[in-house]
Amino acid sequence: MTDEEFIEQFENCTYPAELFDHSQHVKLAWLYLQRYPPLDALARFTQSLKRFAASLGKASIYHETITWAYMFLIHERMEKGEATEWQKFARHNADLLNWKANILQNYYRAETLQSERARRLFVFPDKFIENKS
Repeated sequence: MTDEEFIEQFENCTYPAELFDHSQHVKLAWLYLQRYPPLDALARFTQSLKRFAASLGKASIYHETITWAYMFLIHERMEKGEATEWQKFARHNADLLNWKANILQNYYRAETLQSERARRLFVFPDKFIENKS
């Protein structure tokens, strides 16, 4: 399947739900960020993701803080210019693809991400990260 077909099926809510795992979320966000300026990509991806979840009868599964935080992290990594192809980006940014030990644990307390507030609206990170650079 081409990237354009993937986007089209997702936006038309015909992409198989069982194939839409975390890595597919990240890839799709990356594709949007490849095609649109960051704020446009964020708006389009968010709208499409909400529509897709609703089409599955799972509108409440959408989580705004997780969605936005990943979009910002992906964009930041893309701006480093290391990978303009998905496979290369995925290899260089494997930490973004690991859902079980996801990167947001570095930025957010568990109770924050589990809150209804964080699900409903974007909440800024609330965990201090020591700058090691």
